[in-house]
Amino acid sequence: MTSTINEAETNPDEAAPLPSQKPGWRKLLASLGNRKTAYMLLFGFASGLPYTLLLSTLYAWMSDAEVDLETMGVFSLIGLAFAFKFLWSPLLDRIDLPVIKGLGHRKQWIVTAQALLAVILILVSRLDPSGAIGLLSVLAGMGAFASATQDVVMDAWRVDVADEVATIDILSTVYQLGWRSAVLVGGALALFMAERTSWPAVYAMLGVVMAVVAFASIFAPEPARTTASLTADDDALRELRSAGQLSPKVRGWALAIVGVLWAWALVTVGDFMFRSLSSDPAARPDSVKFIQNMGPVIVIATVVVPVIIAAVLENWRRKGRYVLDATVPKQGGLDSLVDQGYRALILPLTEFVGRLGWAVIIVLTLVLTYRFTDTVWGSFAYPFYLGELEYSKDEVAIASKFFGVGALMLGIALGGALFSFIGRMPVMLIGALTAALSNLLYADLALGGHTMAAVSDFTGFTTLVEAFGGDQRLAKLMVAIAGENLAGGLAGAALVAYLSSITAKGYSAVQYALLSSLTFLVGTLGRGALGQMIDEQGYYPVFILTTLLGMIAVVFCVIEWWRQARLGKRAGIVAAG
Repeated sequence: MTSTINEAETNPDEAAPLPSQKPGWRKLLASLGNRKTAYMLLFGFASGLPYTLLLSTLYAWMSDAEVDLETMGVFSLIGLAFAFKFLWSPLLDRIDLPVIKGLGHRKQWIVTAQALLAVILILVSRLDPSGAIGLLSVLAGMGAFASATQDVVMDAWRVDVADEVATIDILSTVYQLGWRSAVLVGGALALFMAERTSWPAVYAMLGVVMAVVAFASIFAPEPARTTASLTADDDALRELRSAGQLSPKVRGWALAIVGVLWAWALVTVGDFMFRSLSSDPAARPDSVKFIQNMGPVIVIATVVVPVIIAAVLENWRRKGRYVLDATVPKQGGLDSLVDQGYRALILPLTEFVGRLGWAVIIVLTLVLTYRFTDTVWGSFAYPFYLGELEYSKDEVAIASKFFGVGALMLGIALGGALFSFIGRMPVMLIGALTAALSNLLYADLALGGHTMAAVSDFTGFTTLVEAFGGDQRLAKLMVAIAGENLAGGLAGAALVAYLSSITAKGYSAVQYALLSSLTFLVGTLGRGALGQMIDEQGYYPVFILTTLLGMIAVVFCVIEWWRQARLGKRAGIVAAG
């Protein structure tokens, strides 16, 4: 039996996906009608609904309950579960749950997380935010952890089930559409219903919806090939001790270093969240300082250092340094623990680095910079709309939440259609370019919005808005938001498809969780500097700067496109020979 340890060498088509095909309308329609595609849409909805209810809509309920702003700000820390979900992703790749493991290695976690979320939402519906903020914090934290957990496994499921009919590009697109549909249901529709019923009724009803989704997920197709549990994967574990593999002592040291770093990060983040959510306002730690000071350190400890260690280990193995001359047996329980931990934590990294080689620098740079313009801008959108431009809350809600989300979903659908005709990397390039240039739309608004007004008038959009009771001022805001969201939707669909394509099926949970976490890193860490620049220079120079910085991703898209094209030509030559 061929081990998964050298998967990149023995099965290059699976470990290193080639540029996407251009199937055309027939295969596009076949993919959309596939059962896997339907479940991917459902999973996208299941991912977006709890995220919206716990990290967005809940603040509207707390505002109605007159919870203070500082407490609501601390509540946002539960979002750290999504930023650092890769810390527990190895466990999801390696451990089976008792009783329900018969559902399949991926579905057991998906169904469990969704069922837990359903229970949590129903329990939240029974609480009064003003009088039970402590219990609400605990439940919201548990919900965020469960939601992030299902995201890790559903991302892995998407990679594992993708085939020539249900392509990774189409699965990624419908996942995004499902997610955005949940934002409408958990956001705009929930607000509409709460106005006519009550918040407890809304959360109870949506908790029942999550329960229905969990039941439906039981019947989802389970990937034919997933990473089996540690105890059942004896062949791969034995391969670690065969001739040509790194010595157990070297692997043990590598595992110890990476394990300590990841454990430290998990404890640090968990301790910070616990102290923030359980302390009195005066005793709470400063969340801004924590993110600015500890954020980079945590990322270096959990991503940069492990990737460097993985690169060194793979280099040693290929050059025959510190490797076994012959197969060695296990000496006891500690040996077994080292083998299992190494395969769960280190091998996903060594596989990734070993498969990409020096190209890992290109890939990681592209991942880090691709969504920079979106992530760095998010915190300043409402201050720009409400404070700088002085739009009303109702106007912003109409332009951003309703019209903007529609434009975003249109962008996602457009990206999915383009995959079928021009391929993945061209769509990546278009997404990066349009996402960067869309900042110029807001730059125009910062100067008065004359260009946006002219576009709105020329297309007749102003007349349409006025027919529904709006004016030109609202129309030009809607045009700018529509352009930015259209570009953001296309770029988002492209990035999810790209990340899914560069992860290996054998290690999809860990690799995708790491990569997806990195996409928000630079933007999140850059918000402090951006806020200072806005205070000192205003919004217009910031939009010009973010447009220029967005071009970094454009350059690396071109480089990565060229790299993948060369990879495809080499594979074609090998196949022909």
